[in-house]
Amino acid sequence: MKVWGLTGSIGMGKSTAARAFRRLGVPVFDADAAVHALQAKGGRAVRPIALAFPGTERDGATDREALRAAVLGQPAALSRLERIIHPLVRREQERFLARWRGRGARLVVLDIPLLFETRTDLREFDAILVVSAPSAVQRARVLLRGGMTEARFAAIRARQMPDAQKRRRADVVIHTGLSRYHAQAAVRRLVRKLRDA
Repeated sequence: MKVWGLTGSIGMGKSTAARAFRRLGVPVFDADAAVHALQAKGGRAVRPIALAFPGTERDGATDREALRAAVLGQPAALSRLERIIHPLVRREQERFLARWRGRGARLVVLDIPLLFETRTDLREFDAILVVSAPSAVQRARVLLRGGMTEARFAAIRARQMPDAQKRRRADVVIHTGLSRYHAQAAVRRLVRKLRDA
């Protein structure tokens, strides 16, 4: 089974690329969705986070706004949170891989926003795909999101490896700045190339 890593900075179009893979029948593990599930009511991260960051639990779930306020601009607090979350997400990822390996899948995609930043062992992947768009397009996309501010965008970007560095480390760059159709066509070509191999 081939394992492709899909990554890219905020607002670069990674979700569009992931949806394109799903439409082609490729199983996609969404690390962000896994984090949300772990922090939802009854999630395995709720209690450990509440113990590490008092006041961040509400009605049995993690209050994401309270948690964001507790770690924003606090590198030590963010590292503490990552030590809680990353092993739990990793466990979900391993379950995903085992399930699809058992079903005989030829290809799966692991959608991991901070793939490079979390020092994941890149040898686990058969290819690394990076989605990229011009910085002006990125900024416009991100600032359209509800609750997003210039300060929050700047804080998120400060945590992420620069796009140029990610592109240099990629096996394949998927350009999403032209149009959604262009990005989807690039994904179709990648999957077709593997299937024809």
